[in-house]
Amino acid sequence: MQKNILIGGAWPYANNSLHLGHLAGLISGDVLARYHRQNGDNVVYVSGTDCHGTPITERAKKEGTTPKAICEHYHEEFVKTFNAINFTYDLYSKTDTEYHFEKVKEIFKKIYDNGYIYEKIEPQAYCEKCNKFLQDREIQITCPECGEITKGDQCDACGHTPTVEELKGGVCLTCGSKTIEKDNKNLYFALSKFQKEIQQNTDKCKNFWRINAKNETEKYLKEGLKDRAVTRDLDWGIDIPLDGYEDKKMYVWIEAVLGYLTDTMKLADDGKIDSWEQFWKEGNNNKIYMCHGKDNIVFHSIIFNGLLLALKEDFHLVDVIVSTEYLNINDEKISKSKGNGITTLEMLEKYNSDSLRFHIINNGPEKKDTNFTLEEFERTHNNELLNKFGNLVNRTLRFKDLTEIKVATLDENAEKEIDKTYKEVAVAIENLEFKNASDKVMELVEYANKYYDESKPWVQRKEDIDGFNNTIYTCAVIIANLSNLFEPFMPISCEKIRQYLKIEKATWNKITLKNDIALENIDPLFERIKIQ
Repeated sequence: MQKNILIGGAWPYANNSLHLGHLAGLISGDVLARYHRQNGDNVVYVSGTDCHGTPITERAKKEGTTPKAICEHYHEEFVKTFNAINFTYDLYSKTDTEYHFEKVKEIFKKIYDNGYIYEKIEPQAYCEKCNKFLQDREIQITCPECGEITKGDQCDACGHTPTVEELKGGVCLTCGSKTIEKDNKNLYFALSKFQKEIQQNTDKCKNFWRINAKNETEKYLKEGLKDRAVTRDLDWGIDIPLDGYEDKKMYVWIEAVLGYLTDTMKLADDGKIDSWEQFWKEGNNNKIYMCHGKDNIVFHSIIFNGLLLALKEDFHLVDVIVSTEYLNINDEKISKSKGNGITTLEMLEKYNSDSLRFHIINNGPEKKDTNFTLEEFERTHNNELLNKFGNLVNRTLRFKDLTEIKVATLDENAEKEIDKTYKEVAVAIENLEFKNASDKVMELVEYANKYYDESKPWVQRKEDIDGFNNTIYTCAVIIANLSNLFEPFMPISCEKIRQYLKIEKATWNKITLKNDIALENIDPLFERIKIQ
């Protein structure tokens, strides 16, 4: 039965370029989207650029420009990057749109009317010299966990998120003055009221999650969910749709995660899908994936689900958290301050997009922090993709003086290997084991190369033409099925194969070539690279 699949890719923040660590955290969404489309499911894959919050206003001040200009610059760069790496978003938008503004304000008002947003007056850090309340990242403190000097939102050294108590006695990052406490009025979301429902959903779904998502979510649930502020003293962001809060904006965490919902609504309003409810309401045979790095787990497993529950409209909650670990560069953690991240665009300007996709999937931080080096990338491209996959396609479809693939007899063992690979790869993908899935496909490549070598078609052509035709046909059938099996990982190479073999589209069904196929304009899939 066809499923309604919603896949959300985390919204990259518009204050820096997308480095390879971002790609590692997001590429699982495209793998899942392509796989489910091949299976005939009804898929919506959405994301966008996160445009609001303090870091963007800080950057704008430093660069003497506006937050909007900063957002536009990075949004355009993000779109260019995702197009270059061949992500198949149904909509990649941004939070700085009138549509998102209005829909989020409607959602906010519904949650308020339902009684889950309330006013709270409490002491907050205030800078007398700057004459303003400070956000956590505008405050500098000594981390109580590791002793390093850090901003108040999160310690760069150990990852600790300071409490309100721990921010006391900090200094203003703008002027260096010691902060004082002053009463401030804010609105809070009553997340604690949804402890039971979120726990139940976590218990139901967590067997499909990776260890980091299970542990991080359970930690917060065990501690007891805390209500969270939804307003901030900013002049850049979405207005609060309530009287008395004209001087505040919506906290970025609430409006950014709601972007998954507003994107789907926009697709429906534009007539690109039948309805948004079929992906978000219970009873529609639906499944929701959220794909991101491990620093975003709680926003998707707890907070977003809390917001959906607060709407009291029978929303289907997030089923699968697809959370990666961190990708290091040359044995060093990627740091904006160090500027040591390799951007995805830099790689794509020099190297094959399929090679980068495959390497990040096959060697990425799926279950533990991993390391990226150009030398390892070169080995993946040359040894795995060029020498194995590319070589199989090249020596089969570009066999000397071969002008067509003739329909012949498919080797029985080869057919069994093809069938087995479809089953194993499907299980691996649905278990979020993308490295294992890509390994299984590569095992079929290795099987085909071994079959080719043992059959010796260069000898068969002279001594056994029927055997030759069977060998070439069998290898061509394997290659045709590789165009399905590798599609979630290397779509450009797979599209080339489909063109060569006159295959209409990628599916998750076994291909048998039923007609002779003329071979025309067969180019190599990969060229050897040498990292300078």
